[in-house]
Amino acid sequence: MVDGRVRFRHGVALVGMAVILAGCAAKKSGPAGIYHIVEPGENLYRIGKAYGVSSEAITRVNKIKNPNRILVGQKLLIPGATRRLPVSVITPTRASTRRPARVDRAELGSGKFVWPVARGSVSSGFGRRGNSNHDGIDIAAPEGTPVFASRGGRVVFSDHLRGYGNVVIIEHGGGYATVYGHNRVNLVKPGDEVKQGQQIALLGMTGRTSGPSLHFEVRKNNIARNPLFFLPPQSVARAAATDG
Repeated sequence: MVDGRVRFRHGVALVGMAVILAGCAAKKSGPAGIYHIVEPGENLYRIGKAYGVSSEAITRVNKIKNPNRILVGQKLLIPGATRRLPVSVITPTRASTRRPARVDRAELGSGKFVWPVARGSVSSGFGRRGNSNHDGIDIAAPEGTPVFASRGGRVVFSDHLRGYGNVVIIEHGGGYATVYGHNRVNLVKPGDEVKQGQQIALLGMTGRTSGPSLHFEVRKNNIARNPLFFLPPQSVARAAATDG
């Protein structure tokens, strides 16, 4: 008997060894997650936004001394992530409140982009939101409302993300892309060619949202722009904030 715990000395030795081995294994285990390899144009903010993890958390887990300086090819542990994501497709490089240049306005013309929801109201505008930026507008409407492609193009992403929920991203050519988030369900898959006005999803409240709405973005050369600059006037969808 040893310390009043067991009767057989060999049993004690085995149990003790198991405890020691378990302790060693515990020390080797790290935070759950996956590794992301930094690609050109990426920064901690963009990477964190794509994975739904704060840049502060990535900085802390990876013990990064200067969060403003990460290197292409650097391996970063993303806590809680279960798969690698195409950050450059999911998140814009930056946001701009500038109105479209004259050449863009001429190219857009009438009806180049249409409202992705037939009826709704803009519940959140484009621009600064605390320490981050709201890269699009939120259009509130009943759950299950059809979501349409604002412009014809090719679906490059259709999946579920932490912040966006169920999201669809469409490339349109000419450097343009549109994003449709918080969907209840996506109705298209990557590689699908869609026409303007084609239904691509059902409006929902997946991801980070306080109610049923569509998160809608317009990007030009991967820079997030205010969608209200590109959409035709619509009385039922009035902006909740300044257009910048």
